[in-house]
Amino acid sequence: MTEAVPVQAGLPAKEQLQELVSLVLAEAKKQGASAAEAGVSVDTGLSVNVRQGEVDTLEHQRDRSLGVTVYFGKQKGSASSSDFRKDSILETVQAACAIARQTSADPCQGLADPALLAQEIPDLDLYHPWALGAEEAIGIARECEAVALAADPRIYNSDGADVSTHRGLRVYGNSHGFLAGYAASRHSLSCMVVGKQNETMQRDYWYSTARAAEDLDGAANVGRLAAERTLRRLGARRLATTKAPVLYAPEVARSLLSHFIAAISGGALYRKASFLLDQLDQPVFPDFVHLEEQPHRLRGLGSAPFDGEGVATRQRSLVEAGVLRSYVLSSYSARRLGMQSTGNAGGVRNLVIRPGALDFEGLLREMGRGLVVTELMGQGVNTITGDYSRGASGFWVENGEIAYPVEEITIAGNLRQMFQRLVAVGRDVDERGNIITGSLLLDDMTIAGE
Repeated sequence: MTEAVPVQAGLPAKEQLQELVSLVLAEAKKQGASAAEAGVSVDTGLSVNVRQGEVDTLEHQRDRSLGVTVYFGKQKGSASSSDFRKDSILETVQAACAIARQTSADPCQGLADPALLAQEIPDLDLYHPWALGAEEAIGIARECEAVALAADPRIYNSDGADVSTHRGLRVYGNSHGFLAGYAASRHSLSCMVVGKQNETMQRDYWYSTARAAEDLDGAANVGRLAAERTLRRLGARRLATTKAPVLYAPEVARSLLSHFIAAISGGALYRKASFLLDQLDQPVFPDFVHLEEQPHRLRGLGSAPFDGEGVATRQRSLVEAGVLRSYVLSSYSARRLGMQSTGNAGGVRNLVIRPGALDFEGLLREMGRGLVVTELMGQGVNTITGDYSRGASGFWVENGEIAYPVEEITIAGNLRQMFQRLVAVGRDVDERGNIITGSLLLDDMTIAGE
């Protein structure tokens, strides 16, 4: 076997990658490893960017990778390669073994508990390849951008429209006898344009992403929304420093939940670098909040039948009636904490917050007066203390209606208090990602402006 996978022909058969993983595991055992695990992936795709009607970039991607981790008792070594020839694979295993022999033993190292490994691999409807040629992709991008540019004379320029399609196959196996894989696809369409009014300019964007091309928004709709969002930001003002309720639009609301996940993840917890230390079975949100991980959602953008260690994924509650019920743990972090893996090697998969009864307009009326945030900037989040400060732009609300756009402001608070003072979750749910949420309305936050 000199060349195991001819990726130039597209995705290989799953059996070919399983053969590669089996070869790696057999070689690791031959070299004296007490345990081993390996993952192999092959990805292919097409990406097009069009700006002002002209093709700016056109890329074909064909990537492949092999990663191997070996254990000599509690000593661990890892190595990787993009060369699938047999000689290269054997050299990669040798390198991992050489590293392992030089490392210090760690009692928490090792493969996942065999009892937790996936026994069945459900079909989650993740693979929908799009037979998209370069010319068709260029045509879609041009249409999307043209609709945006023609929407209003104030649309001054374009940062381009992008179309991409990707598909990949991943196989994972370990010396417990686990060997499985699955294929997945992801397609997207986006557009960003610039508006101009009275010598001031604003830009905004819109996008659509899905596992199947038929689930994407149409090019004209994406372009129209990109233009509308840009136009509504024209005439933005600064605010005087104040305190007021803040409504996070769905596309930025997921960032708040990502900070929550970071704080309950095993790495932060065993390092004691989280503002939510020792909060298991304690209230961290109001009692109307329910957070679930739903890794088996059909066509879900975060769906997976097993995690990065082969542990079976399952639907489970992280927060019930505001109470934290579970952490986010890999095998290693679980052992460090004296707990059991939650099937989260590689992170959460489809985190869903239960929506409430109000749509976006209803949340505006509920808020009455305050700030809608549609864009966040900067990285001012400290997951150790929970201190939160980020640049923002959006809209000021008076009498339950949007009054005018705002920019160059900073919103600040403490995440622990922000979570506990959540007022409502909207039913305007955005499913374009791994965190699925509606708008989030928070009680008073500090808004720093002029």
